Amino acid sequence: MGDFGYGGVDEELAELKKVEAEVAASPDDFEAWEKLVRTAEGLEGGLNRNSSPQSIQATRNIYDRFLAKFPLFFGYWKKYADLEFAIAGTEAAEMIYERGVASIAVSVDLWANYCAFKTETTHVEQATRELFERAADSVGLDFLAHPFWDKYIEFEERVEKHNNVFAILSRIIHIPMHQYARYFERYRQLASTRPVTELMPEDDLTRLQSELERDPTFRGKHETELERELRLRIDAYHLEIFHRTQTETTKRWTYEQNIKRPYFHVTELDEEQLTNWHKYLDFEESEGDYIRTAFLYERCVVTTAQYEEFWLRYARWMYAQESHEEEVRSIYVRASCYYVPIAEPTIRLHYALFEELCDRPGIASAIYEGVLVALPGNLEAILGLVNLQRRQVGYEAAVAVCQQYIESSECPAQTKGAIVAEMARLAWRVRGDADEARKIFHAQQQWYLDSEPFWSAHLSFELEQPTSEKTETEQYTRVKGVHEFIRRQTRLQPDQVKALSRRYMDYLRERGTKAAAREYMHLDAEVDGPVSVVPLMRNKSAVNGAAKS
Repeated sequence: MGDFGYGGVDEELAELKKVEAEVAASPDDFEAWEKLVRTAEGLEGGLNRNSSPQSIQATRNIYDRFLAKFPLFFGYWKKYADLEFAIAGTEAAEMIYERGVASIAVSVDLWANYCAFKTETTHVEQATRELFERAADSVGLDFLAHPFWDKYIEFEERVEKHNNVFAILSRIIHIPMHQYARYFERYRQLASTRPVTELMPEDDLTRLQSELERDPTFRGKHETELERELRLRIDAYHLEIFHRTQTETTKRWTYEQNIKRPYFHVTELDEEQLTNWHKYLDFEESEGDYIRTAFLYERCVVTTAQYEEFWLRYARWMYAQESHEEEVRSIYVRASCYYVPIAEPTIRLHYALFEELCDRPGIASAIYEGVLVALPGNLEAILGLVNLQRRQVGYEAAVAVCQQYIESSECPAQTKGAIVAEMARLAWRVRGDADEARKIFHAQQQWYLDSEPFWSAHLSFELEQPTSEKTETEQYTRVKGVHEFIRRQTRLQPDQVKALSRRYMDYLRERGTKAAAREYMHLDAEVDGPVSVVPLMRNKSAVNGAAKS
């Protein structure tokens, strides 16, 4: 937040600065931002081209920052465009509308408002029509697109392009929409006045005409009768279209009626609505229409913009399509850079893997590092970076990254323990050097007595070592030594120790030596028995140990 040179001691600007401070203190508080925008809008009783430069500059800056942070609020784009129209005129307002539809391309309301604005402020028919066509490409398939289509038809009627009205209706009758029947009735009325060549595709029309010519009932009939019969058959063809559209609309109605909030807001969606979006996407994917499915995903990720599960689903679906690398990248960029909170880094980690797949390891590395700037010590990002270096550069580069974060003051001890475990895993899995991995664990263990990831990895390492009849006693000694250290010398929580002990007990049952049954039963009583058993079993262990010595 900066000081924008409001100047003077004007009380309104002083109040604006006060609200600015509230936003600076809570930059993620939407209500504080709303208050700031309202305060700016109220400067000088409402801004116009005669307002002071300070007020205009302040309000523009606030809108720019607000919409950079919350770009999916279509209503604020319209309000900003209206403000610019009042201050600077048509071109300035159009620039805001263009920014708005670039940010939220599937907003029926925003496109409808933009097109209405264009209709009222320009007399260049073709420019307005081109805008309507852009809007049709963006929102024409929306189940609730009727406000937009109504404005498009209204525009063509106003300029008396009735051919274009009929052409628009010819497109709409194929789209499953909330008000499909109303458009079909209008289409049917106009069809009765249009030449038959406009009423259906040429191939289908030729087929109908041929059928009519071959029908003995109509041989020798007057041309007027033939055309009447042809129109009846064309009308039946249109009724088939209507019933198909009706069927497709009915299929989608179940899901559409459960969308309680079709727009973005910072408040959370309830589980019922999230489930409905998943079911709706399942349905549209099963229909197999790429364009409709992609459009539904775009609608979905507006409403669910802060839920990374839907962005991940969208990216995976798009990745499964053929030759859509840029589309997949666009999904990851929007989710990672604009919408999904950084506290949920999974989408960014997937984005890094995608860029590595696309032979852009530098970008992948930058993504991991970007996550770590915002979330210092994030284990998933660190391990992602470690393994990126291993794959792209080599073992030594991966170890160097491990060392970097082990020595970092920003990494908590639990995270460092997991990084040490990863370094040992690299030595074992990548170099095939189990002795080196074991040295790493032993050399570091005194520093991570309370790190569950470290001890879980250490135990797993010894459990997973290959064994034979000749080496089973040696391995048992090593596994038992790690387990005993965990129980006697670490500072792990009791539940963590129990979980690790159960893994050791599984080892005793499945791969233990002849004495395993006794040790298993002893541990079973101590780990899973009632509280009163624990001191008894520990005393028994002490007595047995003394007897052996």
